[in-house]
Amino acid sequence: MKDKSFVEKEDSGQGNTRVIVGLDIGTTKIACFIGRKNEHNKIEIISMGKSESMGVMHGVVANIEKTVQSITAAVNAAQLCKEGTLTIKNVYVGIAGQHIKSIQHRGMYTKRDNTSEISQEDIDFFVDDMHKMVMPPGEEIIDVIPQEYIVDGSPEIKEPIGMAGVRLEANFHIITGQINNVMNIKRCIERANLNVRDIILEPIASADAVLSDEEKEAGIVLVDIGGGTTDIAIFQDGIIRHTAVIPFGGNIITNDIREGCKILSRHAEALKIKYGSASASENKENEVVCIPGLRGREPKEITLKNLSNIIQARMEEIIELVNYEIKNSGYSKKLIGGIVVTGGGAQLKHLTQLFEYMTGMDTRIGYPTEHLANSNDIEGIESPMFSTGIGLVLQGFKKLDDTKEPVVTTPIKEEVTKHSNRERRGTFFDKFLNKTKEFFTDEN
Repeated sequence: MKDKSFVEKEDSGQGNTRVIVGLDIGTTKIACFIGRKNEHNKIEIISMGKSESMGVMHGVVANIEKTVQSITAAVNAAQLCKEGTLTIKNVYVGIAGQHIKSIQHRGMYTKRDNTSEISQEDIDFFVDDMHKMVMPPGEEIIDVIPQEYIVDGSPEIKEPIGMAGVRLEANFHIITGQINNVMNIKRCIERANLNVRDIILEPIASADAVLSDEEKEAGIVLVDIGGGTTDIAIFQDGIIRHTAVIPFGGNIITNDIREGCKILSRHAEALKIKYGSASASENKENEVVCIPGLRGREPKEITLKNLSNIIQARMEEIIELVNYEIKNSGYSKKLIGGIVVTGGGAQLKHLTQLFEYMTGMDTRIGYPTEHLANSNDIEGIESPMFSTGIGLVLQGFKKLDDTKEPVVTTPIKEEVTKHSNRERRGTFFDKFLNKTKEFFTDEN
């Protein structure tokens, strides 16, 4: 295979390939996605790697060493793609867990120059001021999301840039988390020899992967059922209005099956994946599946009706908590788009029917191919369990476009060939030669 090492390079806008890496550190799996924009400015996933998550519980790192091993395994798998062997350096990381909280805050910013129009710099200063808010001990601000602006008393302005005005007010959706949990994620990434480009709330990333702009405008609820937690994000009028994390996910359903049927965890997980249904009424009493017995014991027979009863009971509890968050947001009567369910837990049979019955809202399953150019190039990529990882790539490109930050990556060998006949005043080629000279000087 041809070796390609990805390095940072300034964007000249000519023939460069911008590459973003999303790393989803979940309770049951760790998934790494490498994405780029094609010639039509559409995003392609060029490689994916995943591994079993060994050190994460309920979205929080519980064992540093095991988490590092799982991250390394997923990254190594992603680096081997059909285009060659890649080297990953910078990643956009998802964060979730029960420690994540969100608050609404009204802020105010006064421009120093009252004669000029509102600029992007003014908005950046305003957001930076919100990052300086004093938080309770042990918590820090992870993200600040502007919602609507008020310019000199004029409300409901979404894009104030270019307007004349002196006093700028805004409603902000501020996401916070416990410092120790955030630091543990960063520590795991660094020990895996990677750099954290940014930390992104997982339900926001998942929403980017499975929701359309039209749905966000109409008003919609995203429910991401992961292994350790269920994440909620509510959008209305194109703006994120509410986020929440429920401390139950697919793993607790597996545990319920294990205890209810008195079988091993691996058998319980296999039963849930293959036969799991969120509606007991869909199964007949005489439908039976056999589970291998322990050493020297007879196989165990389990009725699918009983299995579905166990799953339905726990899913009803999760949906009740989702319904509470919808009502608590204050937007329950403004969500025309209904509910979109994604994540690994969305693969349960008859789940949409149970959601619709309990909430009275239209429900569909969210697949992470909404904004991808190549939904069929990588096997299994259309699964709801990969919504967060793909959403992190989409969020990475969005943040790159917003900040105009030069995080463009291209293969070294191709770059040398491309620039070998050009003038080399301050180019990437010069930097490469200087590094080569330093290397041989050190060797001597």
